[in-house]
Amino acid sequence: MRYATKGLGLSAALAAAFLAGTAATATAAPAEPDGLYAPSNLVLTIGEGEGPSPATVQRSAVLSCSPTSDGSHPEPGKACAELRSVDGDIASLVDTDNDGVCPMIWDPVVVTAEGVWEGRKVSYAHTFPNACVMENSTGALFSF
Repeated sequence: MRYATKGLGLSAALAAAFLAGTAATATAAPAEPDGLYAPSNLVLTIGEGEGPSPATVQRSAVLSCSPTSDGSHPEPGKACAELRSVDGDIASLVDTDNDGVCPMIWDPVVVTAEGVWEGRKVSYAHTFPNACVMENSTGALFSF
């Protein structure tokens, strides 16, 4: 009788371990999309340096454009509208031939955008000679 009790205890412990392992596996499944919209979420940064790797990030913002404009960006609606106008092609938003007057001082500023635009991976970086040129060249997207 003694051995039967130990056997039942071991069986119960194994069953509990199996069920716990199964539950952990079920919760680790990838999340399904909430609706019919492809994700459009970007992390935007502005930093000091000559390139994205050695740059020191000074500011960052999160921009979500699908299904509504949201995030920590101060003007998500305007930034999302700019991105929609170029189908998410950030490089075409940057105006390197702007008419703004800026000092000719080399104090490089790097902007980056990482994330997803309508289901496509986005990875963008651009170095400007200084903050004035960056502000005159990027519109609402990097105005934070």
